[in-house]
Amino acid sequence: MTAPAIDIQARWERVRARLRAEIGETQYRSWVRRMTLDRVGEGLVVLSVPSVFVRDWIVSRYADRLRALWALEDASVREVSVDVAETAGGEDEAVATADEPATSNGAPRPTLVDGAMRNVSAPLDARFTFANFVVGKPNEFAHAAAHRVAESAEVTFNPLYLYGGVGLGKTHLMHAIAWHIRETAPDRRVIYLSAEAFMYQFVRALRFKDTMAFKELFRSVDVLLIDDVQFISGKESTQEEFFHTFNALVDQNRQIVISADRQPKDLDRVEERLRSRLGWGLVADLHPTDYELRLGILLARLETLAPRQPVPHRVLEFLAHRISGNVRELEGALTRLIVHANFVGRAVTLEGTQDLLRDMLRAHDRHVTVEEIQRRVAEHYNMRLADMTSDRRARAVARPRQIAMYLSKQLTQRSLPDIGRKFGGRDHTTVMHAVRKVEELRLSDVSFAEDVELLRRMLEG
Repeated sequence: MTAPAIDIQARWERVRARLRAEIGETQYRSWVRRMTLDRVGEGLVVLSVPSVFVRDWIVSRYADRLRALWALEDASVREVSVDVAETAGGEDEAVATADEPATSNGAPRPTLVDGAMRNVSAPLDARFTFANFVVGKPNEFAHAAAHRVAESAEVTFNPLYLYGGVGLGKTHLMHAIAWHIRETAPDRRVIYLSAEAFMYQFVRALRFKDTMAFKELFRSVDVLLIDDVQFISGKESTQEEFFHTFNALVDQNRQIVISADRQPKDLDRVEERLRSRLGWGLVADLHPTDYELRLGILLARLETLAPRQPVPHRVLEFLAHRISGNVRELEGALTRLIVHANFVGRAVTLEGTQDLLRDMLRAHDRHVTVEEIQRRVAEHYNMRLADMTSDRRARAVARPRQIAMYLSKQLTQRSLPDIGRKFGGRDHTTVMHAVRKVEELRLSDVSFAEDVELLRRMLEG
């Protein structure tokens, strides 16, 4: 039976509200606000957006969350499709609407036609500052390079090229550079925008026959920051203009900062001369996060998100272990926990977290191996992975090794002799002893039992 239209619209509003809470106001206004509900039926939700660019952006970043949030509203929903709404305009019209900057009240922001540099630059997210950037080994080099660019009045390397996967902090660092310069050197002219927005501005200038104003604007800045440069792939005229803008700024010793999801030489359908220019300066990559960095991000996010909402440290550890790929998804999971706890008036627990985030955790599920168990246990107890197979018998090493053997017996199909071989060629009786010892300690030591249970949940999901 099809739900009444008013109920369907109410569900859509709740989905949008939840996604808004997860991704923040800036991203919501720029992208999600553009979506409209087309139809719902037979397990399919169809949403509409004004252009191909907006559709590709939303699908690449929010498709899984949209599907999960809709499923919370209607268990029969199995798929969410994002389509481009039919318009009277052609390809240029789609480009022109792809990244229309917006004011805080949702009205279109004046751009190039008004001749105001401050209105061309995209709005900066107040959360994305250096103070709020959690530094760890995977991102410390990129962070140091970005900080150097922001603090220095001289151009030491040009461009600074930041690259890495989705949700690793590239955009955060770009915003942080712009914020720092605006606060410490307000007389310097700074423009930050996405490569799509740069393309939009260029197409708009062509349409209004105002290319001279475009060139003057972008070639008179002190610092130009272009985010997600991979989106100019295949856009020959935009690449041509960007190439000349790049050269003009370098010749004037003006700072350029670029971000992308891959290094310059791997940019597809980008001219060789432009790829070469992008690699001229300093290329800094942001590696996938490790456990310590993810935990630090969660702790920092918790302070700003809900300083009065208690979240057990074990829950944060669990999230840091289980959601390992994308910082946005990690922060989104924490936001979801906090919002849910506030809505239902219920404390955050490890069991409740597993239930509430089942859809997200399922996406990170994988086949558990002995090697994975060894790595996770060693990481949890801050010991060397090599000690899992060593002859060391110190309690700080032997006890975690026994726990790893116990979990290998519980979570894999390996035989006792197989498990023993994985732990430095130990006999199967050693594994049996470890299993018995862990089972005894679980009954007599509550703290120990909680540790083992946390590790099991992390591994098993």
